[in-house]
Amino acid sequence: VHGNAIGFLMEHSGLGFIDAVKELASTMGVTVPDDDVSPAGRAQAEKAREQRSTLTDVLKKAAQHYRTQLRGSEVPINYLKKRGLSGEIAKRFGLGYAPPGWNGLASVFAQYDDPLLVQAGLVIEKEDDGEHAGGSSGGRRRWDRFRDRVMFPIRDVKGEVIGFGARVMDGGGEPKYLNSPETPVFVKGRELYGLFEARAAIRQHGFVLVVEGYMDVVALAQLGFPNAVATLGTATTPMHVQKLLRQTDEIVFCFDGDNAGLKAAWRAAMNALPALTDGLKLSFLFLPSEHDPDSFVREFGKEAFESKMKTALPLSQYIIQHLSADNPLQSQEDRVRFLNDAEPILQQIQAPRSR
Repeated sequence: VHGNAIGFLMEHSGLGFIDAVKELASTMGVTVPDDDVSPAGRAQAEKAREQRSTLTDVLKKAAQHYRTQLRGSEVPINYLKKRGLSGEIAKRFGLGYAPPGWNGLASVFAQYDDPLLVQAGLVIEKEDDGEHAGGSSGGRRRWDRFRDRVMFPIRDVKGEVIGFGARVMDGGGEPKYLNSPETPVFVKGRELYGLFEARAAIRQHGFVLVVEGYMDVVALAQLGFPNAVATLGTATTPMHVQKLLRQTDEIVFCFDGDNAGLKAAWRAAMNALPALTDGLKLSFLFLPSEHDPDSFVREFGKEAFESKMKTALPLSQYIIQHLSADNPLQSQEDRVRFLNDAEPILQQIQAPRSR
């Protein structure tokens, strides 16, 4: 590529200029001067960086353990094969397996009572009430958060493991998906599953496809759509949109056509409004209620899904369709009601309205 190291980091990792400068400086052992930050502020920032590094080291070690467990476990391997996933795609996304048992991570971390395991979201600790079989520590019980689940490591834009999504297999219990709790390194409203793996494909295809589930992202990558990402069990936030804008200026949201999908789409649209910039293209794709992206592509094929994406509604058209769903727009009163409903939505848009 052309340009300098800072420009390369901005493009390759989706970082802003200041973050790219700091990232490059840190790899070279150089401190970036910041005259606007007090000594106390700098000390606090350094402490936060050290904490982040420590927690990501713990999470990386856990991810390696889960990958090792998957390689030797027939049940989760057969489950992934049944879902149509290859070993190659499982390796690319670092998929793993958390075996049954309350204290599996005790074989990984010599000090199972280390507070870092709780801070990283890997272990749950509560007062000893006799209900769980976890190990005790000073009148408290500890047990692994993730047990007998397929593990999806969640990586930040630099590739560091910051959390996990865990899915039950056939016949498993509830909830179907279990995410890491929010920690100093993992904030659901800021992170997107699969963004690290999808960065090059997003630039190549010119747009990003936002879906609802981890399995959709992995399956779509294998089926020829490697530019998909997923929110982490939460509605799309302005921070999600801002992060995606560093990669592309076109976002396609793909939701199921059932009531839950329709509600999720409207929340995504409303939460995206404050982050809109002039030139950003948002569109919304709705699948039949009985399908998610994975099942749709498997049943109808890649070409059918590509054709379906061409029918995605632009943001403006989607908002009009939504607001007029129960409004025939026949009378003056109907049109006034439509304008009254639209005005607070327009007020949220910060981008120029010149067009």
